[in-house]
Amino acid sequence: MNIQENFLVHFILFYIFLEIYFGVSLNLGLSFQVAQLKLKNSPATFSLLSRRCTRRLGTRMWRRGANLEGDTANFIETEQLLEFEGFRCSSLQIRGSIPLLWEQIVDLSYKPQLKIINHEETPQVVERHFTDLFQRYGETIALDLTDKHGDEGQLSAAYAAEMQKLPNVRYVSFDFHHVCGSSNFDNLQVLYDQISEEYEKQGYFLIDKDGKILEEQKGILRSNCIDCLDRTNVTQSYFAQKSLNIQLQRLGAFASNEYISMFPEDYLKFRTLWAEQGDEISLEYAGTHALKGDLVRYGKQTVAGLIKDGMSALSRYYMNNFHDGIRQDALDLVSGRYTVSKSNPSPFQLNSFESLSYLPVASALVIGGLTLTTFSVQQAGRNAQVYVSSVVWAGVAAGVMALVKANGRQFCSRPRLCRLV
Repeated sequence: MNIQENFLVHFILFYIFLEIYFGVSLNLGLSFQVAQLKLKNSPATFSLLSRRCTRRLGTRMWRRGANLEGDTANFIETEQLLEFEGFRCSSLQIRGSIPLLWEQIVDLSYKPQLKIINHEETPQVVERHFTDLFQRYGETIALDLTDKHGDEGQLSAAYAAEMQKLPNVRYVSFDFHHVCGSSNFDNLQVLYDQISEEYEKQGYFLIDKDGKILEEQKGILRSNCIDCLDRTNVTQSYFAQKSLNIQLQRLGAFASNEYISMFPEDYLKFRTLWAEQGDEISLEYAGTHALKGDLVRYGKQTVAGLIKDGMSALSRYYMNNFHDGIRQDALDLVSGRYTVSKSNPSPFQLNSFESLSYLPVASALVIGGLTLTTFSVQQAGRNAQVYVSSVVWAGVAAGVMALVKANGRQFCSRPRLCRLV
């Protein structure tokens, strides 16, 4: 191992140490929330447990879509648990990136271009993914919450085309942003009405006081948006609420015309747990709290929530472009996906231009060029003789900005240990 590789591997290990002791963004895959409900003065325990699959572990922009084995990024199984008067209920939902081969490489733009990778095995990748789901969970309802225009629309259309070839899966395309906008949470009833019969037939797991199995869940609801974070959190919490109402009515805690939303204190606890769970999953994958958290907590968007979402969006931009490369390397190292070997060449050997791939250089070039341009323009206003120099500096600044934009990928922090697919 050469000096550079040895130093950077130790740097990654030190980074992991800092994450473990001072942060949460390197969490490898577990979220657990629990609350005590009253339910008209009858105590109950409500819990949420989310488990992250480690077969395609990674950060938001550096682990997208599926690999050739059909494993998808940000694949998470969420289990909602209810304990009431000795009875125990469990219902599962899953989320995961769209199981095609696709990428979205950061390049300093706010929304990098999404690229679908044309590969002869794409149909087999989709089939492998859903065959695995069928074997583990039974029949699957696949909810696609992506937009139906732009890059997302192209990806959604490619996904829909592949899904038409599969048995035992119902694919449902639902344009969340178009139907629900930024605040119409209740419009998810439109989606629920489309699949309510099949969803309720999937059922839930139920055992009585003596441990006897009374019900078993027969299928699974799989949700995705682009990141499988924000729109997915809102949608999963909505379906979880429907499932909880059915269970509480079955156990006699509620009458047939009563719902958890009619009991403000318990409803707040339910929504808070789902919102906090969404934040934890988002921290693990994107490095920030989830967006649209207000829709889960309060059922509507608030001014404070809009400000928080704006700050989180900016934080995601920073994390994606200037931080997640090294975080991806750390995840690949601790998860065993990459093994250090003396016989292999160092993955950290960089060419001269790639060594500029960090925030300070890009910032210095752009800010320095703008500063010189501003100074020159001010001088030109006082003395016409320096007008030519102002034009020169403006040209230099524009050239620097064009250079940074054209080579945006080179100025971003990128993983070095493992390939994207």
